[in-house]
Amino acid sequence: MIFYFSGTGNSRWVAEQLADLTDDQTFDITAREEIPDIKNASQVGFVFPVYAWRAPEVMLEFAKILEKTHFFTFGICTCGQEAGLAMKNFPRIYPLDSSYSIVMPNNYIIGSDTDDRDSITIKIRDARDKLHKIAEEILNREKTYKVHEGSLARLKSGVVNFGFNRFARRTGPFYVSDSCISCGQCADDCPASAISMVNNLPVWGNTCYQCMRCINECPREAVQFGKSTLGRRRYSILPYLPDEEKNR
Repeated sequence: MIFYFSGTGNSRWVAEQLADLTDDQTFDITAREEIPDIKNASQVGFVFPVYAWRAPEVMLEFAKILEKTHFFTFGICTCGQEAGLAMKNFPRIYPLDSSYSIVMPNNYIIGSDTDDRDSITIKIRDARDKLHKIAEEILNREKTYKVHEGSLARLKSGVVNFGFNRFARRTGPFYVSDSCISCGQCADDCPASAISMVNNLPVWGNTCYQCMRCINECPREAVQFGKSTLGRRRYSILPYLPDEEKNR
């Protein structure tokens, strides 16, 4: 079983690709469904994006309650470039036999503009190739650590991550422009259930994961975060996938 958390689709796609390559199944940890029984699982995997050089809090909380198993375990984090100590810290919560990082297109529109089309296409292509190698190693039960931590990893995964969780996950700056059509997609799709519709407009609560789904997948690009997202490109992986991978 491969458990995943995903904002704009990168980690979901990685999990689904890996499930196909290893004859496994995926489970969205925010699906609000009963956790599958893993007593008979042949392997247990975790796939998630890196948020400020650590695993997202929602994935860590999920791993804490998941039954430990003697089967082969692995973790894959998706990141814009560096993973920090995300994959060294995760085993403190749930033991891993193998760990990997995979570079995927940037979706953190609050921090910088998203990648251009050519860069996105190249990153997905390279990730697809890398996943074949990872799948082979997982099937062979190879214990390995192939994670690009980057420079100042301890500082980034420590002090910077603390600041992110303490201050950056605020929801006050979220708002919608006049182009909002009150479709409710942001509220329906929010994995944290942080958005509700009030008078036909979205209102943000206090449980935001900062996954960027609401901003990046708004059909009218109406969702903004202060002034930092104005004029920036939006990103979702779906437009870059073949039809057979979009409709899962």
